[in-house]
Amino acid sequence: MQGTVLGGTNNTFSVECEDGVTRLCSIKGKQLKSDTRYYNPLAPGDVVKVEKDVLDEEKGQILELIPRKNAFLRWNVKGRTPQLLAANLDYLLLVTTPDEPPFRPRFIDRELAQAEYQNLEPVIVCNKYDLPAACDADFQNRLSIWESLGYRVLRISAKSGEGLTELAELIKDKTCALVGQSGIGKSSLVNVLDNTCVLKTGSLSQKYGRGQHTTTKGTLLRLQITESLMGGLKNAVTSIIDTPGIRRFVLNDIEAEELALYFREFKPLVGKCSFGMSCKHVTEPGCKILEAVHAGVISEERYESWLRIQEEIKTGGWKD
Repeated sequence: MQGTVLGGTNNTFSVECEDGVTRLCSIKGKQLKSDTRYYNPLAPGDVVKVEKDVLDEEKGQILELIPRKNAFLRWNVKGRTPQLLAANLDYLLLVTTPDEPPFRPRFIDRELAQAEYQNLEPVIVCNKYDLPAACDADFQNRLSIWESLGYRVLRISAKSGEGLTELAELIKDKTCALVGQSGIGKSSLVNVLDNTCVLKTGSLSQKYGRGQHTTTKGTLLRLQITESLMGGLKNAVTSIIDTPGIRRFVLNDIEAEELALYFREFKPLVGKCSFGMSCKHVTEPGCKILEAVHAGVISEERYESWLRIQEEIKTGGWKD
C-alpha cells in the first residue's frame, strides 16, 4: 500500500498508510534507490510504498519512494550532503521576523533562490508583526522589494492574531512547510492555527538574541484549522511540515556563476550583456544587470545580497 512519511530519525519513519494506520517503518534493504546521496533518505511529505509487518499491525517496511512532485532542501555543512527538509509541497512558507531574533533579509534571499531552483512557490510570512521594529523603514523597504518581485508577503502575529485569517485561508487543504531560523515562532504559529495542537515553544538566547532549537526534527502535522480563523467554517484542514530551526541556510547545487538565474529580477537579463554569458555583472561595460541597478529597476539591496551570496558560494564562508 501507499503511505505518507510524517517524520523519522535513524532510518526509522512514521508513515501514515492509506488503510488509516500510522506505522513505524524501516527501509527494506536499508537503502532506497536514488541518484543522489542525501543526509536523510526521506523527508516529511514523501509518499512511499509500504509492506505491513505480518506479526505487528503497527510496523512495516518501506519498499519504494514514489517520485516527488518537488522537494525543499539545503546543503548540510556538517554531513557534507544535501539535506531534505520537506517534499510534495503546495507552498513553502518562509517565516521571518522584524526582530527577536533580528531580521535577516539575506537569509530569506538564499531561501528564495533555493525555492526558485527547486520550482517551489514561496510565501514570505513575517511573524511578530506586532513588534515596534516592524515600523522600521529598512524592514518595510525589504518587504516592499520582495512584493514588487511578485512574492506574496503575509504580515502576521501569532501573539496578536493579526493576519492569521489570511494565512489560514491560503493554506486550507494544502500541504505547506514552515521554514526559517530558530526562535521566529513556527511552533507558535502551529499552536494558533490549530488550538488543539500543543507544540513546545522556545525562548531566545539572551546573549545572542537567537532562538533555541525546540523542533529537532521535521514533522508533518495534520491540523484542523481553528474555526474562528475561517469565519466559523468547521472542519477546515491543512497539512503543515514543521521543520527544525536553521541557524545557517546554505544553498545546495547552485553554482556562483548560476546564481543570477535564481534571482527573479536578474534572470531575464542573463546572457543579454555585451559580454554575453561570460559577464560577471560587476564592472563590465554593457552589463544589463548593472544598468538595471543604476536605473533602479533592480534594487541595490538585492544586488548587494546577490554579490555577497555569490561570494559565500565561492569561498564557503556562509554568514548571516
